[in-house]
Amino acid sequence: MSNLAFLMKPEVLLELLETAAEQLHIRVSYEALQSGFAAGGHGGLCKVKGEFRVIVDKRATAEERVVTLATALARFDLDELELADKVREVIRTYEPSSISSPRRAAPLRDLTRPTEPGFAKHRKTAA
Repeated sequence: MSNLAFLMKPEVLLELLETAAEQLHIRVSYEALQSGFAAGGHGGLCKVKGEFRVIVDKRATAEERVVTLATALARFDLDELELADKVREVIRTYEPSSISSPRRAAPLRDLTRPTEPGFAKHRKTAA
Protein backbone atom coordinates (compact mmCIF):
# COMPACT_ATOMS: atom_id res chain seq x y z
CA MET A 1 0.00 0.00 0.00
CA SER A 2 3.01 2.27 0.09
CA ASN A 3 2.01 3.84 -3.23
CA LEU A 4 -1.27 4.91 -1.56
CA ALA A 5 0.39 6.33 1.53
CA PHE A 6 0.53 9.79 -0.05
CA LEU A 7 -3.28 9.96 -0.01
CA MET A 8 -3.81 10.13 3.74
CA LYS A 9 -2.64 8.52 6.95
CA PRO A 10 -3.59 4.82 7.15
CA GLU A 11 -5.41 5.37 10.47
CA VAL A 12 -7.61 8.08 8.92
CA LEU A 13 -8.24 6.00 5.83
CA LEU A 14 -9.14 3.00 7.99
CA GLU A 15 -11.70 5.05 9.88
CA LEU A 16 -13.28 6.21 6.60
CA LEU A 17 -13.39 2.63 5.29
CA GLU A 18 -15.04 1.49 8.53
CA THR A 19 -17.68 4.20 8.04
CA ALA A 20 -18.30 2.96 4.49
CA ALA A 21 -18.71 -0.59 5.79
CA GLU A 22 -21.18 0.67 8.38
CA GLN A 23 -23.21 2.42 5.64
CA LEU A 24 -23.37 -0.93 3.82
CA HIS A 25 -24.43 -2.71 7.03
CA ILE A 26 -21.23 -4.76 7.03
CA ARG A 27 -19.91 -5.61 10.46
CA VAL A 28 -16.17 -5.10 10.87
CA SER A 29 -14.45 -6.90 13.73
CA TYR A 30 -10.85 -7.18 14.83
CA GLU A 31 -9.82 -10.58 16.14
CA ALA A 32 -6.63 -12.54 16.70
CA LEU A 33 -6.48 -14.83 13.68
CA GLN A 34 -4.43 -17.98 13.43
CA SER A 35 -1.31 -17.63 11.33
CA GLY A 36 -1.87 -18.80 7.79
CA PHE A 37 -5.48 -17.55 7.77
CA ALA A 38 -6.68 -16.49 4.32
CA ALA A 39 -3.55 -17.71 2.53
CA GLY A 40 -1.23 -15.43 4.48
CA GLY A 41 -3.61 -12.47 4.49
CA HIS A 42 -4.88 -10.47 7.42
CA GLY A 43 -8.57 -11.33 7.28
CA GLY A 44 -11.32 -10.91 4.77
CA LEU A 45 -14.99 -10.85 3.81
CA CYS A 46 -17.38 -13.58 4.86
CA LYS A 47 -21.08 -14.11 5.39
CA VAL A 48 -22.29 -15.17 8.85
CA LYS A 49 -25.96 -16.01 9.36
CA GLY A 50 -26.88 -14.12 6.20
CA GLU A 51 -24.97 -10.96 7.11
CA PHE A 52 -21.74 -9.77 5.52
CA ARG A 53 -18.82 -9.37 7.86
CA VAL A 54 -15.18 -8.38 7.51
CA ILE A 55 -12.87 -10.01 10.01
CA VAL A 56 -9.50 -8.29 10.35
CA ASP A 57 -6.50 -9.61 12.25
CA LYS A 58 -6.12 -7.32 15.25
CA ARG A 59 -2.34 -7.79 15.06
CA ALA A 60 -2.23 -6.38 11.51
CA THR A 61 -0.65 -2.98 10.92
CA ALA A 62 -2.88 -0.05 9.99
CA GLU A 63 -1.82 -0.41 6.35
CA GLU A 64 -2.62 -4.14 6.35
CA ARG A 65 -6.02 -3.39 7.89
CA VAL A 66 -6.69 -0.83 5.14
CA VAL A 67 -5.84 -3.39 2.46
CA THR A 68 -8.08 -6.02 4.04
CA LEU A 69 -11.05 -3.69 4.42
CA ALA A 70 -10.62 -2.00 1.01
CA THR A 71 -10.41 -5.41 -0.68
CA ALA A 72 -13.66 -6.47 0.99
CA LEU A 73 -15.48 -3.23 0.20
CA ALA A 74 -14.37 -3.39 -3.44
CA ARG A 75 -16.78 -6.34 -3.84
CA PHE A 76 -19.80 -4.04 -3.28
CA ASP A 77 -21.56 -1.34 -5.28
CA LEU A 78 -20.49 1.89 -3.61
CA ASP A 79 -22.07 4.32 -6.07
CA GLU A 80 -24.67 5.63 -3.63
CA LEU A 81 -22.33 6.03 -0.67
CA GLU A 82 -20.92 9.39 0.29
CA LEU A 83 -17.18 8.78 0.11
CA ALA A 84 -14.22 11.07 -0.41
CA ASP A 85 -12.69 10.69 -3.88
CA LYS A 86 -9.42 9.50 -2.33
CA VAL A 87 -11.25 6.75 -0.44
CA ARG A 88 -13.00 5.62 -3.65
CA GLU A 89 -9.63 5.60 -5.40
CA VAL A 90 -8.14 3.33 -2.73
CA ILE A 91 -11.11 0.94 -2.87
CA ARG A 92 -10.96 0.83 -6.69
CA THR A 93 -7.33 -0.23 -6.40
CA TYR A 94 -8.53 -3.44 -4.75
CA GLU A 95 -11.45 -4.29 -7.08
CA PRO A 96 -11.28 -7.96 -8.12
CA SER A 97 -10.63 -7.05 -11.76
CA SER A 98 -7.67 -4.84 -10.80
CA ILE A 99 -6.00 -7.33 -8.46
CA SER A 100 -3.14 -8.97 -10.32
CA SER A 101 -1.93 -11.24 -7.53
CA PRO A 102 -3.88 -14.52 -7.36
CA ARG A 103 -2.74 -14.92 -3.75
CA ARG A 104 -4.47 -11.71 -2.74
CA ALA A 105 -7.66 -12.58 -4.67
CA ALA A 106 -7.90 -16.18 -3.40
CA PRO A 107 -9.82 -15.55 -0.14
CA LEU A 108 -12.65 -13.86 -2.06
CA ARG A 109 -12.90 -15.97 -5.21
CA ASP A 110 -15.57 -18.35 -3.89
CA LEU A 111 -17.94 -15.63 -2.70
CA THR A 112 -20.93 -14.53 -4.73
CA ARG A 113 -20.30 -11.01 -5.91
CA PRO A 114 -22.52 -8.77 -3.74
CA THR A 115 -23.23 -6.42 -6.66
CA GLU A 116 -25.26 -9.11 -8.44
CA PRO A 117 -29.08 -8.96 -8.41
CA GLY A 118 -30.49 -9.75 -5.00
CA PHE A 119 -27.82 -7.87 -3.11
CA ALA A 120 -29.37 -4.41 -3.51
CA LYS A 121 -30.42 -4.44 0.16
CA HIS A 122 -26.77 -3.90 1.07
CA ARG A 123 -26.72 -0.54 -0.65
CA LYS A 124 -27.69 2.59 1.22
CA THR A 125 -30.94 3.98 -0.09
CA ALA A 126 -32.18 7.54 0.19
CA ALA A 127 -34.69 8.03 3.00
